Amino acid sequence: MDVFKVSRSGPLKGEIEVGGAKNAALPLLAATLLTDEAVTLRNVPDLSDIRFMVEILSHVGSEVENPEPGVWKLKAAELTHIAPYELVRKMRASVCLLGPLTARLRKAEVSIPGGCVIGPRPIDLHLKGLAKLNCEVEITNGYVHVDASKIQGGPVFLGGRSGSTVTGTANIVMAAVLAPGTTRIECAACEPEVVDLCNLLVKMGAKIEGIGSPELTIEGVEKLHGCEHSVIADRIEAGTFIVAAAITRGDVTVKGIPPNLLGAFLDKLEESGVPLKIEGDNIRVLPYEGSLKPVDCITLPYPGFPTDLQAQLCALMTQVEGISIITERIYPNRFMHVPELQRMGADIAIEGPSAIVKGASKLSGAPVMASDLRASAALILAAFAATGETWIQRIYHLDRGYERFEQKLAGLGAKIERLSDKDMPKELLEA
Repeated sequence: MDVFKVSRSGPLKGEIEVGGAKNAALPLLAATLLTDEAVTLRNVPDLSDIRFMVEILSHVGSEVENPEPGVWKLKAAELTHIAPYELVRKMRASVCLLGPLTARLRKAEVSIPGGCVIGPRPIDLHLKGLAKLNCEVEITNGYVHVDASKIQGGPVFLGGRSGSTVTGTANIVMAAVLAPGTTRIECAACEPEVVDLCNLLVKMGAKIEGIGSPELTIEGVEKLHGCEHSVIADRIEAGTFIVAAAITRGDVTVKGIPPNLLGAFLDKLEESGVPLKIEGDNIRVLPYEGSLKPVDCITLPYPGFPTDLQAQLCALMTQVEGISIITERIYPNRFMHVPELQRMGADIAIEGPSAIVKGASKLSGAPVMASDLRASAALILAAFAATGETWIQRIYHLDRGYERFEQKLAGLGAKIERLSDKDMPKELLEA
């Protein structure tokens, strides 16, 4: 099993290119099931989650080609309506098959995804939305069974206790594009990844109004066709690179990321004092002297501060004089990175849904465990500011969402290596 060996890194310098967004690519791949014609997706990141999704699509009948890096051509001429547990259990985003299978085949049988370390992510709003489209929905033996023989457009409200649901919105939009009549979705997720999905569907012949707003109006059509589409840039990867530059007081230009995708995040960094220069789709982090300012941050659905950048901000705030308060409103259990940061010397206390970060901590390298995708990134960022060596285990979490992460950062001067766990000092393995 691979591990990362990370050492304190001086100011990172240079340019770094942002890849395609994983959270956009996964529902886009699922959407290719809505037509029997070929759909070509470009700028698709090479990640384990992507490969899992392609495996599932192949299982349900899609013909899949990967003619060149970053390009996938999919043609779903013949489909089965069953997505089994042995495949779905590998990745929660596979629940996105529910909408297109329902729409295309008028029936679906999809295993309910398993649990997640950052807390429960129920699919009740997905099922509620399908029921509002006049589908019969039943859960038996761990599977969602959908009979959509009488599917019909109608009003759907998708608000939940944590706001709108991103994958739920994606599922209901995909189900509605082939449903007779008009569907009006209220409290739809406004995330850029949902916008990207809607833009693909429009290219395929869907009729969707209100894209990017919390109210979507969909006129069902009889058939969709093939097209080509390029996946949007990954705003979370971009934000992670920006924090890497800030925590090392570097001079880094993050290229290929429209700044509007990161509005709340950039606003919070500027509030802290991180000097930023924005030119078109390039964001440059400039060197700075002295200390940054602590922040009070709350994660919220888009356009609020993204939950997927909460752990990275937490790592940065350990190096800022004063007390920062980071409140998690999307996934209240998403503080699995905190105990590991504490092992490195961070002064953080959890009070309810908030992390209280007492900054200016002198971090030191330690053996740590990555618990999830974004926690992995946070530990690497903290290691850049720590004395000595940090060994990060279970980095397969990171490979789910960051493509060539260590190579890109090493290109900026970061001291990071991917090694086998056999290369870890024996005393650390026994710790």
